Amino acid sequence: MSETTSDAAQAGVTTTSTTPAARKSSASRVAVASLIGTIIEYYDFAVYGTAAALVLGPAFFPSGNATLSTLAAFLTVAAAFVARPLGVVVFGGIGDRVGRKRALFLSLVLMGVSTVGVGLLPTYETAGLMAPVLLVVLRLLQGVSMGGEWGGAVLLAAEHAPPGRRALYASIPQAGPPLGFLLSSAVILPTLAIAGRDGFAEWAWRIPFLLSTALIVVGLWVRSRIAESPVFDERSAADAAAPRFPLGALVREHPRTLLLGVGAALGGSAMYYLATVYSLSYGPTALGIPQPTMLTVTSIAAAADVAVTVPVALAADRFGRRPVMLAGAAGCALWALPMFGSLESRDAVLITAAFTVGLVLFVMMFAPMAAFLPELFPTRLRYTGASAAFILAVTLGGGFAPLVATWLTSHWQSPFVLGLYAGVLCLVSLGCVLALPETRDRDFGA
Repeated sequence: MSETTSDAAQAGVTTTSTTPAARKSSASRVAVASLIGTIIEYYDFAVYGTAAALVLGPAFFPSGNATLSTLAAFLTVAAAFVARPLGVVVFGGIGDRVGRKRALFLSLVLMGVSTVGVGLLPTYETAGLMAPVLLVVLRLLQGVSMGGEWGGAVLLAAEHAPPGRRALYASIPQAGPPLGFLLSSAVILPTLAIAGRDGFAEWAWRIPFLLSTALIVVGLWVRSRIAESPVFDERSAADAAAPRFPLGALVREHPRTLLLGVGAALGGSAMYYLATVYSLSYGPTALGIPQPTMLTVTSIAAAADVAVTVPVALAADRFGRRPVMLAGAAGCALWALPMFGSLESRDAVLITAAFTVGLVLFVMMFAPMAAFLPELFPTRLRYTGASAAFILAVTLGGGFAPLVATWLTSHWQSPFVLGLYAGVLCLVSLGCVLALPETRDRDFGA
């Protein structure tokens, strides 16, 4: 695939050097810039999820029942996931019609405004019903932002990638979610230690949200300096414009691929959010595991997640997307039960080992997904298609996971039920990946 065409040059489209070294250097810069922005967005999201598990229930939804307060806080977590499809419509349209870079820049601005806004909100004690209403509004805006983030970040990296390395370069932004989670833990753990549980619940929970201001400024600066996707520029030069409403065209032209893409990402989403969001509440409240212990467990597992992302992506470039993802889905389906069952032991070392193995298996599904989903769709619908498949999967598999898990554990009162729930969804993903074609050798310029 050529980097640019003479027609593109005549049309005034910015061209990029076609030498392998120059392309690799450009691709690396774009991948790192996408990663930085994704870390910041997922830091904001992780801070909210952790705060919801720790303090937002009593602060914004006070009640005499701790479970009801926590459930209400998790409902705001789910609300942001429900809003993500709107982000796909908004930012998918921008990304497919105007440009990948513009959509990514705007999504980061929206995330920054809404996250800092949460840190400035009055609580229910101060503002009454207005407090939870404003919290839900800001949470919905966070969700809209996230609806445009993932697709744009991995797509920009993949479309800049040199031949044979799409999975590798697209996987780099995939390290953003665990790195964002680690960054949030690195802020929350010392804040908890310094302020204490009472101080954190009273005022110090705002600190991680307000610190996002500095991160957003850095992210916007980095993203303003990267080049537009060469694949998008080529398509623009050829006047192969996206339709006015890309999501409608996607549903009409590729319904089966979209549904199977959603299913392929479903199980991994459940595994990740049960491990990094729900367990932070369930471990301390239901099993008496100290809060810092659970944060440390999930942080170590997330660090392992980051460490294996690139090796898994290299395997996907060498052997294909499907073999690696099928192995990950089968592994997660088998490991989910002992992974979440380990919580019953209340042993920090055992839980850490079980969660680490689980998130490594999760990466085998997650890392190749960054190249696999975009490769399923044509250039004119790629931003919308990849985003819609992934975001719907994360909404159904991850956004509602804490709510479903809260209901399941209130009836069966055993962590093994979490493993059963996640394992079944991973089997669904296994079947969907089997039904989809291998995409490693597809022409990305189509």
